Amino acid sequence: MKYEDLIKKLENLKTPEIELPGHRRALRVALLKSGYFKTARRFRERPIPNWAKLLAPITAAVLLIAVVGLLAVPTFMPLGAGEINKFSSYEQLQEFVKTNAGYRQFFWGFSKGGDVDLFSGSAEALLPAPSKTNYSVTNIQVAGVDEADIVKTDGEYIYLASGNRTIIVRAYPPKQAQILSEIELEGAVTGIFINGDKLVVLEEETPYYPYYDVRWGTEDRTYIPYRAPQTYVKVYDVSDRENPQLRRELSADGQYVSSRMIGDYAYVVVNEPVYEEDNEVNLPKICSGGNKTEIPATDIWYSDVADYYYMYTTIIAVNTQNDAQEPTYETMLLGASSNLYVSPDNIYLTFPVWGTGVGDFERTSIHRIQIQGDQMEYAASGEVPGMVLNQFSMDEYDGYFRVATTTHTETSWNNVYILNMSLNVTGSLTDLAQGETIYSARFMGERGYLVTFRQVDPLFVIDLSDPNNPRELGYLKVTGYSDYLHPYDETHLIGIGKETTEEGEFAWYQGVKISLFDVRNPQEVDKEVIGHRGSDSPVLRDHKAFLFDKFRNLMVIPILEAKVDASQYPEGVPEWAYGEPVWQGAYVFNISLDQGIQLKGKITHIENISDPKQAYQYFWSPFAVTRSLYIEDILYTLSDAKIKMNSLETLAYINEVELPYSTWTPYEHVPGETRPEEPPAGVEPGSEEPQK
Repeated sequence: MKYEDLIKKLENLKTPEIELPGHRRALRVALLKSGYFKTARRFRERPIPNWAKLLAPITAAVLLIAVVGLLAVPTFMPLGAGEINKFSSYEQLQEFVKTNAGYRQFFWGFSKGGDVDLFSGSAEALLPAPSKTNYSVTNIQVAGVDEADIVKTDGEYIYLASGNRTIIVRAYPPKQAQILSEIELEGAVTGIFINGDKLVVLEEETPYYPYYDVRWGTEDRTYIPYRAPQTYVKVYDVSDRENPQLRRELSADGQYVSSRMIGDYAYVVVNEPVYEEDNEVNLPKICSGGNKTEIPATDIWYSDVADYYYMYTTIIAVNTQNDAQEPTYETMLLGASSNLYVSPDNIYLTFPVWGTGVGDFERTSIHRIQIQGDQMEYAASGEVPGMVLNQFSMDEYDGYFRVATTTHTETSWNNVYILNMSLNVTGSLTDLAQGETIYSARFMGERGYLVTFRQVDPLFVIDLSDPNNPRELGYLKVTGYSDYLHPYDETHLIGIGKETTEEGEFAWYQGVKISLFDVRNPQEVDKEVIGHRGSDSPVLRDHKAFLFDKFRNLMVIPILEAKVDASQYPEGVPEWAYGEPVWQGAYVFNISLDQGIQLKGKITHIENISDPKQAYQYFWSPFAVTRSLYIEDILYTLSDAKIKMNSLETLAYINEVELPYSTWTPYEHVPGETRPEEPPAGVEPGSEEPQK
């Protein structure tokens, strides 16, 4: 290939909005610095550190030799399971880290204090059984597997997390609603569980420790050692809701990833970077009952799957009812945990694995941990091509694990893989919707559903009844796309996403779109579009914000509604025009197969839109509704500022409880900050030291 042709191919390399992995990103950075590319706007580049600027020309020279292999679309073969073992000694772990991660840590900055990109887990549903209680529960993925959320109810009380506190509210009957108690914490509450009279609070403390503390107008540089975030699991006895008592507390080094509760056991997943200091590799630590334990290397699993960097992933099992039972744990030295799927019997962790050689491609490493109460066993590992979107791209059914991925090279395509319990691929369906990307997925028994998008929204229906031969049954193309799919029943789906308007080979997203699909002969039965471009909903990113009850024909969605002022565009409103926020709150719908989607009414907590503390930027506002639930015939909508109670039948106002909340806004300084508005002479804003 001629040099000019190579450069032309590189310039035409069109990767959708994704982070550039490893050597491909370095190559593009190098070429940008060399002036070969005029723009990188199709890529979301991170800030380029100074060392990368210095190495860019060298990197370009080295990697241009290998780039031809990267441009070819590889032929994907099913990947087998990886070898899993425990380290025999600390020395073996130390050598493994140095051998496998040393080059990458130096070259790509993934060492201690480097640019570690933690993939947080979002939180994760066969078709959950309809609620048999008189109150709603968290919208979960798998029946019997609870997920932590910022709000829980037991049918009489509401427990909610807000900033660094957990609040217990008497919620029913509504006329007696009031705050009973508050639990103040040092860190941020990431989620809660309620199990009878035990409240489980998940807390994360993330101290900010830069390597050097540089004072305004001075050249003093003070070295501050690295400290990892701390994840805490605190179990409270709330039999007396007015006086909760802390019964047990444990902590682990690292960042909170996700959690589940099955029966009486909470399973908490934590990530901690591996780093080397004074020729010593750190080991993870767990503290229970005031006793800190360093996890020995001989208790740590590892896989032969190569990665760009390594992290400790620890799963902690905590008995929420028996305070005397010590927690158990399972620790693995792998990549950064990306997504989590949990069935009643297994925890599946996925990790992105970027290509490490010429012609290599992005993959997903999968690890299965078998669970039963406090017993956990690392059971299998494997790989599939492509990247997993979120927890709903995964599912376990009838002894098989199903996963949907998107693969990016010069173009993109989508795949479904079926693996056995050894995580060997038994069947696959590949090359779906070339040039498009998975926006949402849902598995329901012997069927799988994928929404891909580029200009229109194809909904694919996939037959998974034969684990050796998954096949496409059909698809439906409609405008817009769905970010979240929720089962209405076994033959119908609800889709929540955005409407779009096509323009050439491009599409502009518009208002929030709610669709009702019949998946037997794929068709869109009904749809509702809310607002204009700029409208949004937390449901698009967090399924736990979605409230649905088929028996009650009830669907509630928090919405930020934006409207375009047509008078500002006398020649017609262009598709790209953003609307201004005009309303935020809960949209309440009746939904049924006979009547479709019907708006019942709207509930807002923003009573005075001219009050900046209520209305500013809406989603930033403490008055922005983020959750809803029902108890008996009362609908509760929740924001940081209040709990509002309305009749479920008529939506008539009944009562409200004001909540303590922070008055901080994104436009205010952090409380206590004394940094002067203008830096001293010779100091550039944002710099670490005076300019020479």
